[in-house]
Amino acid sequence: MKVMRNRLILPFIILPSFLFNLHSNASLPLGEVGGSTPIYLDQTKYIEARVEDALSRMTLAEKIDVIHAQSKFSSAGVKRLGFPDFWTDDGPHGVRPDVLWDEWEQAGQTNDSCVAFPALTCLAATWHPSLSLLYGAALGEEALYRGKAMILGPGVNIYRTPLGGRNFEYMGEDPYLTSRMVVRYVQGLQSVGVASCVKHYCLNNDEEYRHQVNVIVSDRALHEIYLPGFEAAVKEGKAWGIMGAYNLYKDEHNCHNQYTLNKIRSMIGASTVLSSATGAVRTTLTKLSRTASTWSSALGQTASQWVPRMPTTTISSPNNIRRLSSKGNIRPRSWTRRCVVCCDSSSAPR
Repeated sequence: MKVMRNRLILPFIILPSFLFNLHSNASLPLGEVGGSTPIYLDQTKYIEARVEDALSRMTLAEKIDVIHAQSKFSSAGVKRLGFPDFWTDDGPHGVRPDVLWDEWEQAGQTNDSCVAFPALTCLAATWHPSLSLLYGAALGEEALYRGKAMILGPGVNIYRTPLGGRNFEYMGEDPYLTSRMVVRYVQGLQSVGVASCVKHYCLNNDEEYRHQVNVIVSDRALHEIYLPGFEAAVKEGKAWGIMGAYNLYKDEHNCHNQYTLNKIRSMIGASTVLSSATGAVRTTLTKLSRTASTWSSALGQTASQWVPRMPTTTISSPNNIRRLSSKGNIRPRSWTRRCVVCCDSSSAPR
C-alpha cells in the first residue's frame, strides 16, 4: 500500500492559494442579501480585505482541507464559496505531463502534450534576458491551457560541481547572470497569470544524499554567490512563490531553518509564499519553532506560549491536523490570514 506524503507550504504572504484562481469558471455563490457582491469576490477591493473576508467565511474543516493535498499536484478548493481546486505542475522547462491522481505513472491523457523547452542551462547560455521573458510567457500560456495555476520553477541554484544531478534545471554558476535571467523569466510567466515558484531555497547544489547534506559556507559566499538569484526573483521579479530545499544549513533542514526562514529571508522580502520541497518537512514542531517570529504574529500571542502545545509529529496530514485541533493543540484562532498554508503530496523529486 502506498502512503500519500504531504508537502507543507508555510506562507509569508497574505494571499491564500485559492485566490489565484478566482478568475476561473468555477460556479460562484450567490451575492449577499440585497444583491451586493461578497467582498472576497469584489475585484475592486484590496487583496488583503478579500483574503480576510474569504477566511472569515471558511469553516475550520475547509481550512484544513485547503492546506493539504488531495492528489499529486493539487489541493482542494472550497466549492461552497466558489474556490476551485489549486493545481500546480513541475517546470521549469515545460509543463509536466499529468500523472495519475495518487500515482507517479503518467495518466496517458491526449490533451496534455506541451513544448519541450530548452533546459534552463541552455537558456542562461544565451545571455539574453529578453529571450527569458518570452520563454516564461510561452511556458505560462501552456500552463494556462493545461489548467495549472502555479509552475514549480525556475531553478536558480548555483553550479558547484559538474556532477550535480539537477544542474540542467538551473541557470549556471554566475550569480549575476542567474539574477538577470530569472527576473525576466518570472515576469514573463506571471504576466499571463501563472504563479512562479522559484526553487530550491537555498544551497541545494548536490542531488545525492540531498536530505542529509549539511552545507558549510561562509556568510560572504552565501550572500554574494548563492542568494542573489532568489533575491532578484523576489525583489525585482515579484515572484509569487519560492520552494524550500531538502538540504541542511548550519545543521538545520532548510524548510524549518531559523536562518534561512527568518534572518535571511527577511532580507529578500516577506511577500512571497514559501513552499517546502517534496518530503523536506521533517517535523511539525520543529517547523513551527523555527518560524516563531512569523507564527507568533499570526497567533496573536508569543510563540513560546503556543509552540510547546504542539506535540512532536511527522509530516502533518488532514487527519492529524483535525485530531490536534480537537485536542486543543491547534487553536481555531490560529487560522488567520498569515497561517493559510498549502500542501501537495509527493514522494518523488520535484
